[in-house]
Amino acid sequence: MQQLVAPIAASATPPKPSELAHLRPSNLAGALCVGECIAFTAAGFWLSLRGAVWLWLAGQIVLALGFVQWFAVLHECGHETMFRTKRLHAVLGQVAGFFSIIPFYNWKRVHGRHHKWTGWQDVDPTTAALVPRELGLFERLLVNVCWRLWIPLFSMLYRLNNFWNWPRLLELFPKRDDRRKLAVSSLALLAAYIAIVAVVGVGTTLRTVGVALLLTLVAEDLLLLSQHTHIPQNLSHGEPVRPFPTIEQEVFTRSLVFPRWLSSLLLHIDAHELHHMYPYVPGYRLGEVHYETENEIGLWAWIRGARALPGELFLFHNRLETGADI
Repeated sequence: MQQLVAPIAASATPPKPSELAHLRPSNLAGALCVGECIAFTAAGFWLSLRGAVWLWLAGQIVLALGFVQWFAVLHECGHETMFRTKRLHAVLGQVAGFFSIIPFYNWKRVHGRHHKWTGWQDVDPTTAALVPRELGLFERLLVNVCWRLWIPLFSMLYRLNNFWNWPRLLELFPKRDDRRKLAVSSLALLAAYIAIVAVVGVGTTLRTVGVALLLTLVAEDLLLLSQHTHIPQNLSHGEPVRPFPTIEQEVFTRSLVFPRWLSSLLLHIDAHELHHMYPYVPGYRLGEVHYETENEIGLWAWIRGARALPGELFLFHNRLETGADI
């Protein structure tokens, strides 16, 4: 009888970077991931253009999954971990940014700052908006209603405030070369959207991608908010601080546990703690890192726990303050 290979147990201590030196990008693996993404997107568009309502609805769901895949690809391209050949990331990143509604160069620069300053909530540009503060009546009402009704307010503001907010981008990146590339990236993507709507028409555009985009934003609301929100963070209060090394960023982030097929499809974007600890490891190879992270939680358990809280408590407080173990 053939003996089965025993599964590799998760390590109690984080692997050293030298132990993960073999987990490098591959052009073939990257191409297969991109091919899968293109297949889902093409199938979603094809179904969405059919006459039958049930085919259209199926197409919107498939297309939404494809859009989330493109967001995962954008993430990998920003880290240059999709392919071994580095120059391919700039090309693919533009395509992924198009489907993600995020200019690629803007993403790369802002997301880089996020990884540098993870753990300092008021310094990290992607978490600064959620620094604890006294909310006005309108803000409280807006946050609580949107969170309760699953209106994807955060994923929309995440895009607008971090990647399309020109005055804020100018403040974050004062160098002339940065500003030129930010402007080109933004204007080129905006021009592409305007051209498509002008040629296809508003009605056809909304019918083809409208519901899919809404579903995408709802899914990304959960994904983005699961990663750092409601976890205790440090505040610099404007004082000079030092970044935390990547290996120490585990405590400031959270990982969801997706079904295996979904995690694989989305390049293990749910393994967020491992990604922050080892940002040079391709997402599609994070499953090969045998370490059980500290803040890992099942998808449905996190959704139930997070949704049980009012939006204002979930977004602007942490679990030490609310007692919610999520």
